[in-house]
Amino acid sequence: QVQLVESGGGLVQAGGSLRLSCTASGSIFGIMGWYRQAPGKQRELVATITSGGSTNYADSVKGRFTISRDSAKNTVSLQMNSLKPDDTGVYYCNALVRFTARDYWGQGTQVTVSS
Repeated sequence: QVQLVESGGGLVQAGGSLRLSCTASGSIFGIMGWYRQAPGKQRELVATITSGGSTNYADSVKGRFTISRDSAKNTVSLQMNSLKPDDTGVYYCNALVRFTARDYWGQGTQVTVSS
């Protein structure tokens, strides 16, 4: 059974930093990533990382967020610096089972950035 467990959300002032972590279990994963959903908006991609370490970022977070991965431990992390109020939302971990089109989501963790 595939499970994704996230941690690390919270409340921070603008300009501050947070680090999110996600531990996946139950399979071998290819692309892993983070998405977010702000109130009243659609879920959007934040960053992804392949099993080989190639990364992709939304334009809005480039230069501020860094995604990393420990494939041996099936963990993916998101270091978020210089946070802005627009970064507020529920952040979801996503993992694609390797060699399949099946992906899974974590339960989400709230990030709130106050101005």
